[in-house]
Amino acid sequence: MIELLDYDFMRRALVAAVFTGLAAPAIGTFLVQRRLALLGDGIGHVALTGVALGLLTGVAPVLTAVVVAVLGAVVIELLRMFGRTSGDVALAILFYGGLAGGVLLTDLADESASVLNNYLFGSITTISDGDLTVVAILAVIVIALAVGLSPQLFALCQDEEHARVSGVPVRVYSILIAVLAAVTITVAMRTVGLLLVSALMVVPVAAAQQLTRSFRATHAAAMAIGLFAALGGVVSSYEIDTQPGPTIVLLALTVFAVAALLATTTRRLRSRRHPVDFARGDI
Repeated sequence: MIELLDYDFMRRALVAAVFTGLAAPAIGTFLVQRRLALLGDGIGHVALTGVALGLLTGVAPVLTAVVVAVLGAVVIELLRMFGRTSGDVALAILFYGGLAGGVLLTDLADESASVLNNYLFGSITTISDGDLTVVAILAVIVIALAVGLSPQLFALCQDEEHARVSGVPVRVYSILIAVLAAVTITVAMRTVGLLLVSALMVVPVAAAQQLTRSFRATHAAAMAIGLFAALGGVVSSYEIDTQPGPTIVLLALTVFAVAALLATTTRRLRSRRHPVDFARGDI
């Protein structure tokens, strides 16, 4: 396994996996808390239009994807705040619009479908030094803000009305969460792909929730699970010759299954050790 470090592309892939594995659950925790787990899918399809725009204009697709994804995230949040359109409908509109726009612009750029596949399903082993630099910078920003502002963001996610009364700038932080989610998606699109990135933002959080009770513990555990899944997925894909993106997601799902099994087993053991005594009025 050590031999994979002999290859430059694998070293870049592992570094990208570290940043992606930490950043995706860092912001994904807040999306899950706000019941916006599918936001990543919607923004991912919008980012596809950004990738295609980069291919059409000759600008780095990662940069155009960041800009378009951020704009799409802001539009979704503004529609949710002020528009009559419900959040899920607004998400669906951008979901399909982003996908159609990406395919159309790719055709206009005379690029093949295989080029889009690198972004739809990830192509971490082909990431360049320039892409890695952009990924690292954006991931550090996401992680720093998600961790540094976690008390305020948690207050918003837990009870929006209470946060507003407490003086938390709800609208600002709501847009910030959407923007950080958009940036994270563009960070992860070369790792797990735009179609699978939402899984890396949600599944580690769901797994962590099976094992932890406090928000802080869930946040930390989700980032640890995301890091394990990303690194383990890259290494496993090298060993068994599979695509890294799906391998990372399946490994994260495996961790979730194990965590859910452990949580269920633990609850049953506790119930057997401390049975409810109806005669004494324990209920």
